Amino acid sequence: MYFVLILFLVSSKPDKPAYRIFNAKGHSVKYEALLDEAKTSDVIFFGEMHDNPICHWLELELEKDLYAFKHRKLVLGAEMFETDNQLLLKEYTTKFIRKKDFEGEAKLWGNYKTDYAPLVDFAHDNGLKFIATNIPRRFAAIVNMKGFEGLDSIFANERGLIAPLPIKYNAELGCYKNMLAMMGPEAAASHMMDNLPKAQAIKDATMGWFIFKNCQIGTTILHFNGSYHSENHEGIVWYLNEYNKRTATPLKIMTISCVEQSDMEEFSKENLNKADFIICIPGDMTKTIAPSAAEMPAMKTMPPLPVMKADTIKSDTTKVDDDDQGDDDD
Repeated sequence: MYFVLILFLVSSKPDKPAYRIFNAKGHSVKYEALLDEAKTSDVIFFGEMHDNPICHWLELELEKDLYAFKHRKLVLGAEMFETDNQLLLKEYTTKFIRKKDFEGEAKLWGNYKTDYAPLVDFAHDNGLKFIATNIPRRFAAIVNMKGFEGLDSIFANERGLIAPLPIKYNAELGCYKNMLAMMGPEAAASHMMDNLPKAQAIKDATMGWFIFKNCQIGTTILHFNGSYHSENHEGIVWYLNEYNKRTATPLKIMTISCVEQSDMEEFSKENLNKADFIICIPGDMTKTIAPSAAEMPAMKTMPPLPVMKADTIKSDTTKVDDDDQGDDDD
């Protein structure tokens, strides 16, 4: 009897999942549901946490699984590569130059070898196109100092490295308003801080522009970026939709956002609708090397997000099937 009790207690101990996937409405789904949706999408935004190993592993797994389905119709892109490094990236992925020459000359993030090299090497090994989408950091720094007007003075032969001027800007988008709000009420009321969200917007606009330029019928683009750039279908997604208005072809866009939660059995209400699929990862997950502030000029003055106690939705395994896609209107 004592042995049976011990066995029951051990067997009833909850699992410790490295991640769980939810849809926009907070319903638990399996990875296969995410993959099935990705297979029919034109553009997929994988919003990662830059220092989270689970994000990077899942990015590679999704890249491999999409390649098995799309083959050479899969195109990759990433915030982590600036447009003035596109030639080097192409030379490496087309096997024109050696790996050590690419890594020696390209501007790579501090966590490149552990987190992003596997993504690029897979493209290299399988002949996949990989596009550098981010604005050169020197131009983002100009916007941070002088606003969009500062871009008017860049050399003509460098205009092709950024989104077309003038830059359309919607200051009412939540992603830009929240940046000022996080700086405090004084900053939000001051015109001195107006350039901070604009520096973020020029990154979003440039990434959206180069994704748009590579959209083709039958092709799927898998883009890797920090989750803030595509959360709530804003940021890059907003700009991509703006650029696509000049065509008669609608785009099916899918978004993924990674978040950390202390309790994996509950889904925080603050994460609802952040993306089509939300990947929840334990808050105490081991970290990789975070990119330096210099690699993210638009965000380098941002303070840490305030710690807030989130309301939660209890997981109801008796009512919500793992494959539920949330088609209901609850």
